[in-house]
Amino acid sequence: MIFFLSTMNILLKNKCLYFKDYKVKCAIGKRGITNKKKEGDKCTPKGKFKLKYIFYRKDRVKIKSRLKTIPIKKDFGWCDDIRSKKYNRFVKLPFKYKAEKLYKSNNIYDIIVVINYNINPTKKNKGSAIFMHVAKRNYSPTLGCIAVSKKNIIDIIASITKKSYITIS
Repeated sequence: MIFFLSTMNILLKNKCLYFKDYKVKCAIGKRGITNKKKEGDKCTPKGKFKLKYIFYRKDRVKIKSRLKTIPIKKDFGWCDDIRSKKYNRFVKLPFKYKAEKLYKSNNIYDIIVVINYNINPTKKNKGSAIFMHVAKRNYSPTLGCIAVSKKNIIDIIASITKKSYITIS
């Protein structure tokens, strides 16, 4: 008997994520989706991207995933400063350049799926810190990330693999 392990992929279209047999509401960048992403434009990048790894708050959530998982510590950050050689990379805080703090008091970064956008190679000013994370209660727009409910992101990360990707259209 032969078994095929299918890869679970995600499609983002019209502020909804489609995966398996599910359709779930999501928030995207305040200015919509673009194929001309720039740092600070508040747009979500268009394209097909791998899902790299997951940061999570182990004091707040229990997760299961086949992707690499990294518990968030208080000194974790993500560089969004185009002047830095570590632009669009994980950094430890305090940091000489501007960086987004990953350890937050609200719950939006309880789970962060790092999307492989502008990472290899990294191009200055093409956008940074493009994640899938927990949505605010009212699904208010993001600065370019994709945000879904905590329940939905837990379901998604339980199903994705290293071969999974997200298509943003």
